[in-house]
Amino acid sequence: MNNISYHRSGDYYLPDLIAPESPKIDIWGYRRREYLRKYKNPIYTGLFLTGKLNAHLEDVDRQANEMFDRLIKEYAARDGVTEELKAKDQLAWIGAMNEIRETVEKVVYTELISQ
Repeated sequence: MNNISYHRSGDYYLPDLIAPESPKIDIWGYRRREYLRKYKNPIYTGLFLTGKLNAHLEDVDRQANEMFDRLIKEYAARDGVTEELKAKDQLAWIGAMNEIRETVEKVVYTELISQ
């Protein structure tokens, strides 16, 4: 009648429920989900209720990872942070890469996550 199967557990019949599949996302997908939940709740709710939230988070996560990797390479090349610097002065290389990473994280968050 309602297309739900049940199994008996002791004196009770419990529905055989299958949890929805979790999205395959990384940090950017989680950040997007939290942004939507905090600041764009109607959009979050609409995506959730239509079953499009996981696909949206996976897409944003993929785009953000690609953008992050591309910008890291571009900023490192622009600032002269090379393998030669890494071999010559590791601490300077680490400091420069940390600054680049922090800058790129802000750019990706601004451009993709908080849109």
